[in-house]
Amino acid sequence: MSKFNLDLKIEAIHQHLSGNEGIKSIAKSLGINHEVLRMWIKQYEYHGIKAFEKTYTAYSLPYKLDVLNYMNENGTSPNEAAVIFNISSPGVIRRWRSQFNENGIDALKPKIKGRHHMTDKNKKGLKRKSLPRDHLKLYKLN
Repeated sequence: MSKFNLDLKIEAIHQHLSGNEGIKSIAKSLGINHEVLRMWIKQYEYHGIKAFEKTYTAYSLPYKLDVLNYMNENGTSPNEAAVIFNISSPGVIRRWRSQFNENGIDALKPKIKGRHHMTDKNKKGLKRKSLPRDHLKLYKLN
Protein backbone atom coordinates (compact mmCIF):
# COMPACT_ATOMS: atom_id res chain seq x y z
CA MET A 1 0.00 0.00 0.00
CA SER A 2 2.83 2.37 0.78
CA LYS A 3 4.56 3.83 -2.23
CA PHE A 4 7.38 5.16 -0.07
CA ASN A 5 10.03 2.73 1.04
CA LEU A 6 11.72 2.79 4.42
CA ASP A 7 14.90 4.48 3.16
CA LEU A 8 12.97 7.39 1.67
CA LYS A 9 10.97 7.89 4.87
CA ILE A 10 14.11 7.84 7.04
CA GLU A 11 15.90 10.22 4.69
CA ALA A 12 12.98 12.68 4.81
CA ILE A 13 12.83 12.45 8.62
CA HIS A 14 16.58 13.06 8.99
CA GLN A 15 16.35 15.97 6.57
CA HIS A 16 13.82 17.59 8.89
CA LEU A 17 15.56 16.66 12.13
CA SER A 18 18.84 18.14 10.88
CA GLY A 19 17.07 21.51 10.82
CA ASN A 20 18.07 22.36 7.27
CA GLU A 21 14.61 22.15 5.75
CA GLY A 22 11.03 22.56 6.89
CA ILE A 23 8.31 19.93 6.84
CA LYS A 24 6.30 21.62 4.12
CA SER A 25 9.21 21.96 1.69
CA ILE A 26 10.32 18.34 2.24
CA ALA A 27 6.76 17.12 1.79
CA LYS A 28 6.37 19.18 -1.37
CA SER A 29 9.56 17.68 -2.84
CA LEU A 30 8.17 14.18 -2.13
CA GLY A 31 4.74 15.05 -3.49
CA ILE A 32 2.91 14.26 -0.25
CA ASN A 33 0.78 16.16 2.22
CA HIS A 34 2.88 17.72 4.98
CA GLU A 35 0.68 16.05 7.61
CA VAL A 36 1.82 12.64 6.35
CA LEU A 37 5.45 13.64 6.87
CA ARG A 38 4.59 15.08 10.28
CA MET A 39 3.08 11.71 11.21
CA TRP A 40 6.22 9.86 10.06
CA ILE A 41 8.35 12.17 12.20
CA LYS A 42 6.20 11.68 15.29
CA GLN A 43 6.14 7.91 14.79
CA TYR A 44 9.93 7.88 14.43
CA GLU A 45 10.42 10.02 17.55
CA TYR A 46 8.09 7.84 19.57
CA HIS A 47 9.03 4.31 18.35
CA GLY A 48 12.25 4.68 16.36
CA ILE A 49 12.73 2.69 13.18
CA LYS A 50 10.36 -0.02 14.48
CA ALA A 51 7.48 2.33 13.72
CA PHE A 52 7.91 1.54 10.03
CA GLU A 53 8.11 -2.23 10.22
CA LYS A 54 5.26 -3.81 8.35
CA THR A 55 2.74 -5.32 10.70
CA TYR A 56 -0.38 -6.99 9.42
CA THR A 57 -2.47 -7.60 12.44
CA ALA A 58 -6.03 -8.08 13.47
CA TYR A 59 -6.57 -5.98 16.56
CA SER A 60 -8.46 -7.63 19.40
CA LEU A 61 -11.59 -6.17 20.95
CA PRO A 62 -9.85 -5.27 24.24
CA TYR A 63 -7.03 -3.53 22.33
CA LYS A 64 -9.51 -1.44 20.32
CA LEU A 65 -11.33 -0.49 23.51
CA ASP A 66 -8.03 0.43 25.19
CA VAL A 67 -7.18 2.78 22.33
CA LEU A 68 -10.63 4.41 22.36
CA ASN A 69 -10.63 4.73 26.16
CA TYR A 70 -7.15 6.27 26.10
CA MET A 71 -8.37 8.84 23.58
CA ASN A 72 -11.42 9.70 25.70
CA GLU A 73 -9.50 9.91 28.97
CA ASN A 74 -6.58 11.94 27.62
CA GLY A 75 -8.33 13.95 24.92
CA THR A 76 -5.95 12.75 22.22
CA SER A 77 -6.77 12.83 18.54
CA PRO A 78 -6.79 9.75 16.30
CA ASN A 79 -3.48 10.99 14.83
CA GLU A 80 -1.84 11.13 18.26
CA ALA A 81 -3.30 7.77 19.28
CA ALA A 82 -2.02 6.19 16.06
CA VAL A 83 1.49 7.40 16.91
CA ILE A 84 1.30 6.29 20.54
CA PHE A 85 -0.12 2.83 19.79
CA ASN A 86 1.91 2.44 16.57
CA ILE A 87 -1.15 1.93 14.39
CA SER A 88 -0.38 2.46 10.73
CA SER A 89 -3.21 4.88 10.01
CA PRO A 90 -5.35 7.20 12.12
CA GLY A 91 -8.19 6.31 9.76
CA VAL A 92 -8.32 2.87 11.36
CA ILE A 93 -8.98 4.47 14.75
CA ARG A 94 -11.57 6.85 13.29
CA ARG A 95 -13.38 3.82 11.84
CA TRP A 96 -13.33 2.07 15.24
CA ARG A 97 -14.74 5.17 16.92
CA SER A 98 -17.46 5.54 14.30
CA GLN A 99 -18.42 1.85 14.46
CA PHE A 100 -18.52 1.96 18.25
CA ASN A 101 -20.67 5.11 18.29
CA GLU A 102 -23.11 3.72 15.72
CA ASN A 103 -23.40 0.06 16.73
CA GLY A 104 -21.80 -0.36 20.14
CA ILE A 105 -19.18 -2.81 21.35
CA ASP A 106 -20.29 -5.64 19.04
CA ALA A 107 -19.21 -3.63 16.00
CA LEU A 108 -15.59 -3.79 17.21
CA LYS A 109 -15.41 -7.58 17.41
CA PRO A 110 -12.91 -8.94 14.87
CA LYS A 111 -14.50 -10.44 11.80
CA ILE A 112 -13.56 -13.91 10.56
CA LYS A 113 -11.47 -13.50 7.45
CA GLY A 114 -11.14 -15.80 4.49
CA ARG A 115 -13.54 -18.12 2.77
CA HIS A 116 -16.54 -19.53 4.53
CA HIS A 117 -16.55 -23.23 5.34
CA MET A 118 -18.71 -25.49 3.24
CA THR A 119 -21.93 -26.52 4.88
CA ASP A 120 -23.20 -30.10 4.60
CA LYS A 121 -25.99 -28.84 2.36
CA ASN A 122 -23.49 -27.36 -0.12
CA LYS A 123 -21.19 -30.39 0.00
CA LYS A 124 -23.99 -32.67 -1.23
CA GLY A 125 -24.31 -30.65 -4.42
CA LEU A 126 -20.59 -30.99 -5.14
CA LYS A 127 -20.38 -34.80 -5.01
CA ARG A 128 -19.67 -36.33 -8.40
CA LYS A 129 -22.41 -38.35 -9.81
CA SER A 130 -21.14 -41.71 -10.98
CA LEU A 131 -21.74 -42.60 -14.58
CA PRO A 132 -23.82 -45.67 -15.29
CA ARG A 133 -21.83 -48.78 -16.29
CA ASP A 134 -23.43 -48.87 -19.73
CA HIS A 135 -22.10 -45.40 -20.43
CA LEU A 136 -18.53 -46.41 -19.53
CA LYS A 137 -18.57 -49.24 -22.13
CA LEU A 138 -18.91 -46.66 -24.91
CA TYR A 139 -15.50 -45.19 -24.10
CA LYS A 140 -13.50 -48.45 -24.11
CA LEU A 141 -10.82 -48.70 -26.72
CA ASN A 142 -10.62 -51.79 -28.91
